[in-house]
Amino acid sequence: MHTKKKLYIETYGCQMNFSDSEIVASILSEHNFVLTKNISDADVILINTCSVRDHAEQRVRKRLQEYNSYKKKNPGLKIGVIGCMAERLKNKLLEQEKTVDLIAGPDAYRDLPNLLTTVEGGQKAANVQLSFDETYSDISPVRLGGNGVSAFISIMRGCENFCSYCVVPFTRGKERSRNPESIINEAGNLFKMGYREITLLGQNVNSYSWENEKEKINFARLIERVALINPILRVRFTTSHPKDISDELLYMIAKYNNICKAIHLAVQSGSTRILDLMNRKYTREWYMDRIKAIKKIIPDCAVSTDIITGFCTETEEDHNQTISLMKWVAYEYAFMFKYSVRPGTTAEKKYNDDVPEEIKGKRLREIIELQQKLSYNSNLKNINEIYSVLVEGVSKRSDKHLSGRNTQNKVVVFPKKNYNKGDYVNVKIIDCTTATLIGEAIE
Repeated sequence: MHTKKKLYIETYGCQMNFSDSEIVASILSEHNFVLTKNISDADVILINTCSVRDHAEQRVRKRLQEYNSYKKKNPGLKIGVIGCMAERLKNKLLEQEKTVDLIAGPDAYRDLPNLLTTVEGGQKAANVQLSFDETYSDISPVRLGGNGVSAFISIMRGCENFCSYCVVPFTRGKERSRNPESIINEAGNLFKMGYREITLLGQNVNSYSWENEKEKINFARLIERVALINPILRVRFTTSHPKDISDELLYMIAKYNNICKAIHLAVQSGSTRILDLMNRKYTREWYMDRIKAIKKIIPDCAVSTDIITGFCTETEEDHNQTISLMKWVAYEYAFMFKYSVRPGTTAEKKYNDDVPEEIKGKRLREIIELQQKLSYNSNLKNINEIYSVLVEGVSKRSDKHLSGRNTQNKVVVFPKKNYNKGDYVNVKIIDCTTATLIGEAIE
């Protein structure tokens, strides 16, 4: 019997990347690999990368340089770059990063055993071919380093929105949806294993579409089927594109208590002019209409967003429109970034990155400061409210407190008592910070 080889996976970027790492772990576990949490013990290190922002790529390059020390101690160590950055920079990575032995794009993970066999023979290896039909739907992912309560399920791959600033359509290919039965079965199995919260993942979950001769399933019908697995299985999803979020989906969320009342709806800019340059395919007014629909149909729904500041030609007036929209929506939280040019995108080819870095930084600080106020004001409104909190584990700050989330995806901490991970606990909110609700359990 062959000694199992030790595999260490390091993941950067979005939840989709973490889901992909779990798929990779599953594939390699069938080929004589066992996961290790100790990088020094590894026979193979795979770094799962993100290309959405330049900062993420720079972090990966720095990390690859740090891997040199492990290779000096263990000359037989093999290092691979997988994911979006691998697909985008195949030749550069193999030429510039001497530590890199193999490259695998997001649709080539089934080929990893063959690629590793090649590099063990002393050659470098790469496969970044995109697929029209790969969804990995038959693979049961190995759950990596989670809390044993919450899990991600990738329901589709690829993107066809072609936002002018984004590399994802080029690194992940065309949209394709998984067979719904494979999703339902995966969610059902996770529930049997003790998981109590599922997040359905896609670059744009609203585009989910699957049909055969008997039926056609859209995202609203899919999320209903997942919710019906068991009323104590919470269901979340990310990400929704504003141009596609339907009233049908909103009514479905309102209908089921276990579909969480939290929607991430990335706006990117509050200026219709900038949205047009970004090729977001909606206007400020369209976005506001969707927010009105959310608040009418699901009054207790939390809304979060993504914001890019300093996009090409952005003026102070454009920036002020983003500020005013943030105030109007009153987001619960937001992911906020300065624009960085991504090679190969429409924005790189057509527009000048003409907003000075100091202006980008100033505008980003204003956006962050405003969002902190909005988050704090939102949390203040929750004081004296009672929420059902799904316990995820011990609080990071105190082992005498537990931490979990309510349906609005807000973090709640409260005294431990005799509650356990995976329990639902009714918690009355008595205080808050910008990021956390503080409460006490009620019987």
